[in-house]
Amino acid sequence: MAPLQVPPGTAERARAVLLAARARAALLAACIAALAFCVGDAVAGSYPFGSRTRSVNDLGNQFVPYHAHLWDLLHGTADGGLFLNWQSGYGSSFLPDLGTYVSSPFALLVAFFPRDRIDLAVYAVTVLKIAAAAAAMAVLLLALRPGRWWAAGALGASYALCGWTLMQASYNPMWLDGLIAFPLMCLVAEWARAGRRPYLSVVVVALCWIANFYTAYMATIGAGLVLIARLLTERTDEPRVPGRREWLWALGRAARSTVLGIGLSAPLVLTIFKGTKLAYPGLVQEFQPKPWSDLFGRMLPGTYGFATPSTYVDTVALLLAFALPFHPAVPRRTRTVWTVLVVAVTASFQWKPTHLLWHAFSTPNGSAYRETFILSGMMVIAGWFAFAHGLPGWRQLAWATGVMAALVAVTRWGADEGVTGDGTYPLLAIGLVATLGALLLLRWAADREAGTGGGTAPGMGPGTEPPSTTGGRTGTGLGGLRAGAVTGAAALPVVLAALLLIGTQIGQSAMSNAWATRKRLTTMDDYGQWGRRQTYEHDAVEKADGWPAYRTDPGREQTVGNDPLMVDGQGAQYYSSLTADTWTKTLMALGGGWTSRGRSLQSLDNPVTDVIFSVGARVHSLPDPHQDHVNPPPNVPPTVTRQQVPPLVTMRDAAPAGRYGISPFRNQELLLGSAVYSTPDTQLHDSEGVLQHPTSKGYRIHGARTKPLSSTYRITASCPTGSQVYFSSPDFKGRVTLPGAAPVDFLGRMPTHRGVVQRLGKVPGHGGRFTFAVRAMESGTLSTDGVGCLDPARLAAAERRLAAGAPTGIHVTDDGISAKLPAGAHGYAVVAAPAIKGWICSTNNGPSRPAHSYLGLISVPVTAGATSVSCSFTPPGLHLGEAVGGASLLGVAAIAVLGWWRGRRRPEEDGGAEPVRQEPAALIEG
Repeated sequence: MAPLQVPPGTAERARAVLLAARARAALLAACIAALAFCVGDAVAGSYPFGSRTRSVNDLGNQFVPYHAHLWDLLHGTADGGLFLNWQSGYGSSFLPDLGTYVSSPFALLVAFFPRDRIDLAVYAVTVLKIAAAAAAMAVLLLALRPGRWWAAGALGASYALCGWTLMQASYNPMWLDGLIAFPLMCLVAEWARAGRRPYLSVVVVALCWIANFYTAYMATIGAGLVLIARLLTERTDEPRVPGRREWLWALGRAARSTVLGIGLSAPLVLTIFKGTKLAYPGLVQEFQPKPWSDLFGRMLPGTYGFATPSTYVDTVALLLAFALPFHPAVPRRTRTVWTVLVVAVTASFQWKPTHLLWHAFSTPNGSAYRETFILSGMMVIAGWFAFAHGLPGWRQLAWATGVMAALVAVTRWGADEGVTGDGTYPLLAIGLVATLGALLLLRWAADREAGTGGGTAPGMGPGTEPPSTTGGRTGTGLGGLRAGAVTGAAALPVVLAALLLIGTQIGQSAMSNAWATRKRLTTMDDYGQWGRRQTYEHDAVEKADGWPAYRTDPGREQTVGNDPLMVDGQGAQYYSSLTADTWTKTLMALGGGWTSRGRSLQSLDNPVTDVIFSVGARVHSLPDPHQDHVNPPPNVPPTVTRQQVPPLVTMRDAAPAGRYGISPFRNQELLLGSAVYSTPDTQLHDSEGVLQHPTSKGYRIHGARTKPLSSTYRITASCPTGSQVYFSSPDFKGRVTLPGAAPVDFLGRMPTHRGVVQRLGKVPGHGGRFTFAVRAMESGTLSTDGVGCLDPARLAAAERRLAAGAPTGIHVTDDGISAKLPAGAHGYAVVAAPAIKGWICSTNNGPSRPAHSYLGLISVPVTAGATSVSCSFTPPGLHLGEAVGGASLLGVAAIAVLGWWRGRRRPEEDGGAEPVRQEPAALIEG
């Protein structure tokens, strides 16, 4: 069959019209999504539109601080670089954290904001990501099926404002990259079907996986399902439509782009994967499916549930999706395939094998339905098909309303009470009436414009399948009319209906966002935005900073879990999903505390560990006023204490004298190399004076917040005069008071919270035997060897000994450290940093070998004659990732060479004639 000839310039004009329609749709979708999201936060009184903080849970503890560290990196003020973070955990691997939290291209925008407006920067990035997801979906919808650009824009916003966004991703901003990735990956699938844009496809896949590999993995699965659905709905009996054999080619092209794109992201993704394997094990959860009534109920507006899937899409998209199975203008095959796909994906949420497949074979902590945005995207696509093939009539809308009514009934009488809010049913009712009215108004306008009064296109009875699924005009609805077709009296109803639909979307999603924002504040931990306290801490750290001569720790009274990243300094604190197992166990042995089951490590305010880790300055703040709304402490500048400490690298004559045991005081002495504590025997008496006998795990105590008398115990011990009393009990939650000193609070609750070793005060009186009170807030266990008395004079002598024999000329870089050894050095050079995997060291610039571990710290064996030592850090997995990335680049180059070779042969085979493609009529539809 000879190629069809078209007048010159027709295809170019059609493409220009199509691109203009897609640009308008994308812009409209972005504006609707951004407006609705911001209006919702304004209604909730949330930052930056009100006084309520939005820094809940990990947003305040992790994501904002990591963006602050990225700001420092971009401005050249960070301690460390892309490989090594010297500020957190006394030296941690940064590339895995970068890839997990701030590798999105959008994150770079924080550099344009002042550092003390980092919260505003993260909010702006969040809004931009939501807008970008809306725009990407709008473009995808027009690529899947031509139709009215404003409707594609509106449904694009429906996707971006789905319940998953409002409930979960809005305070987990790195997940929003997955929201963008799903429509982009679907576009890659469309290009694979058409055999177009092979290089751009690879780049898009790579960017999606680099931005956030976790949600990009889910988006890749979802896009694969969409591609299969698209292939199943193609008609193979039409000219220019691929046959069954072409399916395999389309799948092969899609797989090629996906594999090569993921391969290009391998230097980052494999580093994260390896970092995850080396991280301290978090909570292991078993998947428990939620009741179906809860899953269906979350489709309604104004619902909330941390442990249930956030399946909400606004009523406009939901009603159209429900109308699809009953819509005769939509080809039967399209109706069947997309209905089955949406039902199957919904069911996959409730079956453990498919649940594990969605989450890379590991049930996540917290929300167990992180793939929900894929379902929302598929429902929006289904709704688009119901609109773009021809507007549904009153019968189809009646069926869809019936499904909606069944959904409400199941929710009303089956779902948990906490799922729906006060505004759920009013919002649904108003939205349903407005949506039905707008759709019927559009239908009336379309019928009037077409000169018919029926509900189907001329010549089409109910259930008749139109001749084409891929182009041309079907139905009389505005989804199938060409741009500019609506004129005269029908124009005003169309405008009114469009405004009504978009207004319904904005209102419903804004109120749903406001509801979720307020509920989060009542159910999650929250933290203050950057304010006077953070400014005080940052200024104090900046004035005291002496890095790398010594460390400046931001302090024990933390504001967020990553204070060293937020207010600068070099601290023990470190909160990440990739917190190294080595560091958690080392800090635990030394008496450190944690939350989040060992992933959020806290600072140790202890002079012995300060000497070990070269902490020469320490910031001391009052408790954060934001955390005590009833009796907030004054927000005053912090104080800074200084201590004489050895440098970052010290010498030890021999290997450690033993391994870590149970007592943190003995463990500190073991690492220090000197005895500085006395650890007395203790006796515990209850409130009635009865002596308590310990079990193998320690003293069992009973606590109660409302019964202070019966839950108060007394511990008796004996320590030398002038020593400092320290108390350790990891599983104790309560208050300890030493006579003559201020009360000290302990927050242990194993295994989620581990109490840190804390100073109680000086030994009262002139030494000898003393007694102090222990008030238990919760039942738990007290250590039998939980009292340690530090001798300051012994500690000072130990510090002088370490400093006297320490290396000189210490030079710290973004990825390593080096030093000159003293004459006659032998034994071990110990670096005051955790011995995480990835460190390699050498002496005298000789061959490098993996660093040794000296009780959890980096160490290098030093033999006679060695004059220098140097260590460098490379994140584990990076070299393998570079190899995979290089192979992928070669694959892309091979595709380019093959395309060039085929391009040279084709003119010879075709006699030099290049056929002119017939552009489908659908290209000029608006």
